Amino acid sequence: MTSPLIQPLASVEAFLARSHASFIDGEQRLPGGETRRTLRNPADDTALSETRLADLAQVEAIVQSAHRAFRSGIWSGLTPAERERLLLRFADLVEQHSEELAQLESLNQGKSIHIARAIEVGATLNYMRYMAGWATKIEGQTLDVSMPMPAGARFNAYTRREPAGVVAGIVPWNFPMMIALWKVMPALACGCTIIIKPADETPLTVLRLAELAIQAGIPAGVFNVLLGQGSVAGAALIAHPLVNKVSFTGSTAVGKQVGAAALQNMTRFTLELGGKNPMLVLPDADLDKAVAGAIGGGLLNQGQVCAAASRFFVHASRYDDFVERLGAQVAALKIGAGMDPQAQINPLVSRRQQDSVLGHLARAREQGARVHCGGARPERPGYFVEPTVLADVEPGMDCAREEIFGPVLSVLRYDDLDTAVERINDNPNGLAASIWSNDLGRVMDLIPRIQAGTVWVNNHVPLDPNLPFGGYKQSGIGREFGRAAIEGFTELKSVCITY
Repeated sequence: MTSPLIQPLASVEAFLARSHASFIDGEQRLPGGETRRTLRNPADDTALSETRLADLAQVEAIVQSAHRAFRSGIWSGLTPAERERLLLRFADLVEQHSEELAQLESLNQGKSIHIARAIEVGATLNYMRYMAGWATKIEGQTLDVSMPMPAGARFNAYTRREPAGVVAGIVPWNFPMMIALWKVMPALACGCTIIIKPADETPLTVLRLAELAIQAGIPAGVFNVLLGQGSVAGAALIAHPLVNKVSFTGSTAVGKQVGAAALQNMTRFTLELGGKNPMLVLPDADLDKAVAGAIGGGLLNQGQVCAAASRFFVHASRYDDFVERLGAQVAALKIGAGMDPQAQINPLVSRRQQDSVLGHLARAREQGARVHCGGARPERPGYFVEPTVLADVEPGMDCAREEIFGPVLSVLRYDDLDTAVERINDNPNGLAASIWSNDLGRVMDLIPRIQAGTVWVNNHVPLDPNLPFGGYKQSGIGREFGRAAIEGFTELKSVCITY
């Protein structure tokens, strides 16, 4: 029996009924052209809302708006305490509208309403308030110098951090609200202005956030939203000479293009890119906890998480038991719409992503992986893929090397720990990893050997605003969160005074 869906709030229904456009200078502004996009509900493929995509004239207008706001000092010229106060007011408004934002996110992206409430809104509120506090804590250093001339001179030398300027934030479709605020909050705390370019599929919560920012008292032009195709509007935004910093989250392939385009103007950039994240299960691991961690770390948001666990290296002595336990629990997960409070697996974001995941599964079968459970498209409307456990996976198979970004868990057997570590590191990505063991000495020896920006032990995927997040190798350049994020939205200036 299908459980009843949560009915959207009246404010959500009203927001969906609007035709949405880019948010420029404090308001949504229709473009001159007639390029429209119908947003689809991932749960049933019905029309959800409509957007009007920006033309190149609007790209110019939005950059000029952010540039004008930055140069005028209406934001950067405020005292740090004033910026902090307005950002905290912004967070309070997000909290007041939390259910509305969670429902918009669930309907637009497809994710569970529980995940939207707890992570997309709840965890993000902690991040917003943490980053608001950084506005009053940005600091430089005083330095002793040993300059030999002019003779007898004395020096006062110090550094200061100044806002980078106009920021272009490119946001993916998997956590549209949360990742947008990962960019908005540190940028604004530093005194920058920002233009968020959301994914074409999932712009709704970012547009609502921009309205709430104005309501909080953040001046018009400080937080803008650009709707448009990445290949047209996004490319023009990144290439614009008045953009001072690009912060991109998305696939490695697109991230390389973004970095190359930014370099043409020597625009500063950070890239948080893809991962093929391993989970290493040692012989002494608690299998109940490891299986629970595999499901939580691998199937969160249907596996549409850059840091998701997707390849599981399990010692031969525990392999069969792990696969059986994992398969039994995965097969029992209930599939349903994000607004179904009983559903545990929800639709993927789009038909294109559904087709991509099913294509990966077809290749896995062709290359010899065994589908232990799942692996099919359910007979129902919407963009669903059954949660899948692949067993007998070999290191050279595509499913063990390529980011699938779907509900697919690939389990590999190992006998020798050194070989397992070698295979873990034999991948162009290095975003995150986890180790599962109660042998502290062995774990501490393994941590420096794993080539990943984050290594969790006996858990996988939790993030904290104070803990830097980013990747080794082709998983990115730079870090999100904490002091590292603040430094990424500032320029470092050295000052030397002779007296």
